[in-house]
Amino acid sequence: MKKLSILLVVLVALEHLWILVLEMFLWTKPIGLKTFGMTPEIAEQSAVLAANQGLYNGFLAAGLIWSLLRKQDSYAIQVFFLVCVIVAGIFGGITAKPSIFFVQALPAALALVAVWLAHRQEDRSPATP
Repeated sequence: MKKLSILLVVLVALEHLWILVLEMFLWTKPIGLKTFGMTPEIAEQSAVLAANQGLYNGFLAAGLIWSLLRKQDSYAIQVFFLVCVIVAGIFGGITAKPSIFFVQALPAALALVAVWLAHRQEDRSPATP
């Protein structure tokens, strides 16, 4: 379960790094326009806001990567950042586009369950001398 939880956290982090790239650098490019269903005019007008959103997604990814590099407190850090992603995904799904729930919140929720199960499994395993 530990390996699965790590894999899912890595996937959520990579997804948010990709969102950072889309929102900060590709927003007005064809892939950004297609991904977010915008016209070039709307993309140009909202590019600064999108870059700001991208930066926040980068912070979420950085937090998840940091949690994987930590020996102490990694569980708490993973839970915090995964819950942040879930809340953002739910909010985005309600206010912007329903598919955001499935693209962001659902993978993070699955990762959170795996992290929780792995943590429970670690707590139950006997201490090694």
